[in-house]
Amino acid sequence: MILLIKNHWKLITILLLIIITILSLSPLPKLPDVAGNDKIHHLIAYFFLALPSAVSRPKNYLVLGMCFIAYGGLIEILQPYVSRHGEWMDFLANSTGVVIAFIALFLARLIKWKKLSNKSNDN
Repeated sequence: MILLIKNHWKLITILLLIIITILSLSPLPKLPDVAGNDKIHHLIAYFFLALPSAVSRPKNYLVLGMCFIAYGGLIEILQPYVSRHGEWMDFLANSTGVVIAFIALFLARLIKWKKLSNKSNDN
């Protein structure tokens, strides 16, 4: 799975951007009743948006992370123009999802590096 993400991270990211844009900017007469907390849904969506970049770590991955955060803000700004509600807390949840994706991959690499370091010290 990781190899698939690394090889196709740009395509996956573009598809996720399209899906998030459609779901976020489609005018709705009434918001659908979906199980769970709305903010958790935002966090999860943006976590998965940032995940392919965090996994593949292109040269500009931190800039991409900042762009994802800005994108989440832009979506919240545009929502009132399509009969939706833009919310600061949604923006915060979006941003948190991006940050968690990058922190999680950083910690995973740190743990892997520590294990490799410990193995080389044992020899």
